[in-house]
Amino acid sequence: MKNSVILAAAALLILVVGLSLLINKTPDSVPVQNTPENITTEILTTTAITTASTTTAVSTAKTITIPPVKISGCTSAMVYCLERDKIIFSQEIGRIVAPASLTKLLTACTVLEYIQPETIYTVGSELYLVQPDSSLCQINQGQQLTVEQLITGMMMASGNDAAYTLAVNTVRNLCPDTNMTDYQAVEKFCVLMNELAAQLGMESSHFVNPDGWDNSEQYTTAYDLCMLARYASTFPEIREAASCSEKQITLLSGEVFNWHNSNKLLDPQSEFYNKNVSGLKTGTTLNAGNCLISLFEINGLSYLSIVTGCETDYDRYNLTLRLINEYT
Repeated sequence: MKNSVILAAAALLILVVGLSLLINKTPDSVPVQNTPENITTEILTTTAITTASTTTAVSTAKTITIPPVKISGCTSAMVYCLERDKIIFSQEIGRIVAPASLTKLLTACTVLEYIQPETIYTVGSELYLVQPDSSLCQINQGQQLTVEQLITGMMMASGNDAAYTLAVNTVRNLCPDTNMTDYQAVEKFCVLMNELAAQLGMESSHFVNPDGWDNSEQYTTAYDLCMLARYASTFPEIREAASCSEKQITLLSGEVFNWHNSNKLLDPQSEFYNKNVSGLKTGTTLNAGNCLISLFEINGLSYLSIVTGCETDYDRYNLTLRLINEYT
């Protein structure tokens, strides 16, 4: 009798353990997020929006599944083909990052939404808003430059001085009867920046300055940067400035500037030079790390490469070239 009870108890224990294993097993039909078999990401589709001065194609998102390839040395990365409207590679593209000077793409787009590129701006006291140790294109108070020239200095030399001159003068051009300080004008310009970002579908981004200086309230994602870069590449003024390795500018008053592009992919003397590159923007701050948005033209197709949070200047260029070589 005692043996029968023991055998019955053992059988019951085996049955309970078996049922537990069946209940906790992941069914084969349920995919596991972020495994090599399944990563969900997004591709861009085009819709039309109307802004203050133009009707422009912008991006919205839909979900697809693509194979992930884990890379190291950066916070997030992405390769996107413009003509095919397709993300070819993605890693952490929804992760929040600091945009650094990649912000200047949005600054340039915002200005060109409202102001003609030949409009003349006078450099003023807004230069005092520029943070110490900023990258500069070396403009001075009282100088007069066209909007296109200022965008060139901002894009090539990554001039924070040009970014503030563009921001303040744009708002004063739009609101000529309003008496506002330089700081208030910058605040208003950032409202315009965020409005445009929202229209572009940059749902995980927010901006509080025009130059990309680190601020806890200024953030974006690689995916949002892709939408911004795609839109920015439709402006000839931005494409022209972003594609030049060096350029000489002569002001109306006769002063001459020689600007060199901070993007080493464009420099024929650099170890990173690539003849297929036609832009787009570098960015570096303490919070952002070393970032780069690149535009490549290969076999009749255009590709955007985005890397953020790289540890070194070398890393961002090396990783960009690896991505383009492997995925185009």
